[in-house]
Amino acid sequence: MFEQYFPIFVLVTVVTIMALGMLVLSHLLGRKKGTKRKLMPYECGIEPEEDARQRFPVKFYLVALMFIVFDIEVVFLYPWAVIYKQLALFGLIEMGIFILILMVGYVYILKKGALKWE
Repeated sequence: MFEQYFPIFVLVTVVTIMALGMLVLSHLLGRKKGTKRKLMPYECGIEPEEDARQRFPVKFYLVALMFIVFDIEVVFLYPWAVIYKQLALFGLIEMGIFILILMVGYVYILKKGALKWE
């Protein structure tokens, strides 16, 4: 049984040694002189205007979360569309219920004002 896993063991060992070797060599051979320009935060080539640790409004995260939730839910429409003829009326009713639940969630977030930007 050991003969079967020996090549995998060798591969993992070689990869680990190479990765550690590259890290050690870059640390030993690399330049360590940091200039003021090098130590500045990178912002697409533009001079930074504010501190990198600024606070962002929660709205950004809420919109991103809602996008992910609704986007992932809509992905479930594709497999349904592929086997629509096999599911017949039962599949149509089930997908109608699914879309109704999505619409209830969408109306709820609209009523809560989650998509309004002040």
